[in-house]
Amino acid sequence: MRPLPRVLPLRVRLVAGFAAAMIVVLAAAGAFVFWRVQVSLDSSLDNELAAQAVDLRQALRGRDPAAALTALPSPTVLDQVLDDQGRVVASAESAEDPLLRPREVARARTGQVVVDRGHVLLGDERRLRVLGFPTAGGVAVTAVRLNQRDEALRELLAQLAIANLAALAVASLVGYRLARAALLPVERYRARAEDIAAGATGVRLDVPEGVDDEVSRLGHTLNRMLTVQESAAAAQRQFLADASHELRTPLTVVTSEVELALRRPRTTAELETTLRDVADDVARLVRLADQLLDLERAQAPGGPGDTRADLDGAVERAALRGRAQLTGTGREITTGGAGGTTVGLSDAALDQVLGNLVDNAVRHGGGDVRVDVTRDDVVRIAVSDEGAGMPPDFVAQATGRFRRADVARTSPGSGLGLALVHTIVAGAGGELRACTGGRHHTYPPGRFASTSCEHGDAGTTMTVLLPRPE
Repeated sequence: MRPLPRVLPLRVRLVAGFAAAMIVVLAAAGAFVFWRVQVSLDSSLDNELAAQAVDLRQALRGRDPAAALTALPSPTVLDQVLDDQGRVVASAESAEDPLLRPREVARARTGQVVVDRGHVLLGDERRLRVLGFPTAGGVAVTAVRLNQRDEALRELLAQLAIANLAALAVASLVGYRLARAALLPVERYRARAEDIAAGATGVRLDVPEGVDDEVSRLGHTLNRMLTVQESAAAAQRQFLADASHELRTPLTVVTSEVELALRRPRTTAELETTLRDVADDVARLVRLADQLLDLERAQAPGGPGDTRADLDGAVERAALRGRAQLTGTGREITTGGAGGTTVGLSDAALDQVLGNLVDNAVRHGGGDVRVDVTRDDVVRIAVSDEGAGMPPDFVAQATGRFRRADVARTSPGSGLGLALVHTIVAGAGGELRACTGGRHHTYPPGRFASTSCEHGDAGTTMTVLLPRPE
């Protein structure tokens, strides 16, 4: 025999909770109905007792108690006369037991007392409602039988129990079927997720069209998550392929140079030349590793915190490095903009952003390079050149890892510069924009409203927008 599961299925737990709530509601409703019927019956009996008490009080005026009880018009009524000690003085029946207890007799000597004898559920033959009131020399007692009233209440109680059990069974069955129908799409989602976990690709959850409820919205969200996950996996595979290519090229060159140097005896000058070439290739590998590490650090969780970087100093440092690369080319780097500006980045991160943008403008652009800083509701850093601009099919993917335009593949670089810039800027709550050849592209997340090309159609302008530090 298989052991019971430690945790019941969700639909069973839902039905159990619903059934528990229904039990409370039905019990409360049944108790209210029972109480109202009981009050109505008791009110009728109290009226009957009051009428009997009037007759008994009139019969006892100036008469002997025994004679008075004999003279009453209704011999089936249970009447007694008790003395001050609660002993029976006269009784309409042969029974000698008083209908009131001593403490009840003491209360009846000062006012009316109504008590019930027996229990409604036991069907006692001596089940009575008793009314006692003071009279001359003792206490007069009159009573009515409660058998018919109790029988009616017991029948009502049985009918309420049967009706409530039937209602609970029907409601539980309906609730179970509704819960099962509501959770059926979730079970389909789970089965499809099993397929995906087993390695299926391109699989999506079957979400019915035209339905907008919690389960369908969950299905749409999971489908979007699967799309993003597959895109991330594809990007990861592409990244590994690109990284392997970028690493393989210098490693292949280094291997070839070493093999050529070892094929025959070389002079000292030839070996020095080979070692310099190997050193250049190793330096390229080191730069690539440093860029990958910088990119990983930029993606690490945690915002800029309270860091503040001097933008003017970073612009001057980037321009100084760019001018060193342009020596003898006739090109210039000019700077301009608001002084005394700070941004919410570290000095190292800001140097990486400006250094990569200026380096790209120097290497792949043309004409003079200009770095402009403006400050209003946000801080704008625009790096412009006068070159031919990016190829149209490359603009949208310019911030991808190892992405380089075909015309730039023969120049130094690994295609990680703009990816690093975008990662740092987005992590600081900013945005990166490209304006090239009159075309405008905003790289995610797109947090600012303006989308116009602010520097015309000539060349390429990369604009960084950063929130102003508070």
